[in-house]
Amino acid sequence: MGDTPHPDPTVDLVERAVAQIGAVIAAVHPDQAKLATPCENWPVGRLLDHIVGQILPAFTTAARGEDVDWAAVPHEEIDADWAAEFQVRSAPLLEAWRSGDLDRPVKTMGGEAPLRGRADQQIAEFAMHSWDLARATGQHRELDPELAEHALAWSKKLLKPEYRGPGKAFELEVPIAADAPVYERLAAWFGRDPQWRAEGSA
Repeated sequence: MGDTPHPDPTVDLVERAVAQIGAVIAAVHPDQAKLATPCENWPVGRLLDHIVGQILPAFTTAARGEDVDWAAVPHEEIDADWAAEFQVRSAPLLEAWRSGDLDRPVKTMGGEAPLRGRADQQIAEFAMHSWDLARATGQHRELDPELAEHALAWSKKLLKPEYRGPGKAFELEVPIAADAPVYERLAAWFGRDPQWRAEGSA
């Protein structure tokens, strides 16, 4: 991706979010596939299939300004190496964002909004899942705090109480101190236990 930031700060954050989750995925070992994650009922292998085989191609379509029916996106099981497959599939995603006009209007559930909002959604998704996978596989890496801050700021505008609870898309927010580490605040906001640790980890 290079070290020069993209002139559009949102695209720069997208690139960093992709790089971060790519590095986390690359550090996952095949024998960790059945480990639990902070996402209830989503072991590591299933979460990786979701990221690489489902939301990555969906976000590529979204980045091109095309409509995405998120409920209809198939959950593909990745038989190949997750890290290698992520690198291959993230290339067209990054190209779409780098060449796109993030201020052009696209269809949304509420009418129209700038394409930039889809980039914000992707940043939030990748930041949250980076934490999920790192915690699940015992990776003691420092995650990019700016990505989590951006994800929190964006999602707090859109994630309404009626979207939370049993049978809903999101769990109830978990109470947490305002000065807690930003990824723990992000996890709590999305209904994870911010103190979740893999079994047997320190």
